[in-house]
Amino acid sequence: MSEKIILLNAEKCTGCRRCELVCSFAKEKIFNPAQSRIRLLRIKESEKTVPIVCQQCVTPLCTYVCPTKAITKDEETGLVTHDPDLCIGCLMCFVACPIGGISINPETRKPIKCDLCGGDPKCVSECEYGAIEFVDLDEANEKKREEAIRNIDDLLKIITEKKE
Repeated sequence: MSEKIILLNAEKCTGCRRCELVCSFAKEKIFNPAQSRIRLLRIKESEKTVPIVCQQCVTPLCTYVCPTKAITKDEETGLVTHDPDLCIGCLMCFVACPIGGISINPETRKPIKCDLCGGDPKCVSECEYGAIEFVDLDEANEKKREEAIRNIDDLLKIITEKKE
């Protein structure tokens, strides 16, 4: 099985929060965004909403700081998982995550993170706007490269227009 990740596109996100609701229901059987593994971050300056979710890092810092090995990475699939039975709730993984992909369950006070719903992420299938995709790691890399090229092209146009 090839490594797959959730690819997020903030430009397509409307902030409807449907992903948070479907995630919390799939995992906790309750519609409560505070218990979701995917979170929406509202950036005031740009008025954009950005989805945040575990990116199944190649080198996950959360696994290195966990004293009980409650967070591990499957080297074959690339999936980074959290075992709540081993977790002591020290929150070191929460602090170590550079993108905020780990949340804290308000009921248990323990970390919660995306586990890709066993290979069928519910947030992806419920996003009507295409802001959340489940793709092969190679495809994600290609899409990110294309986006970077578009951004560079846009910047060059702005620079060129200012010089004229």
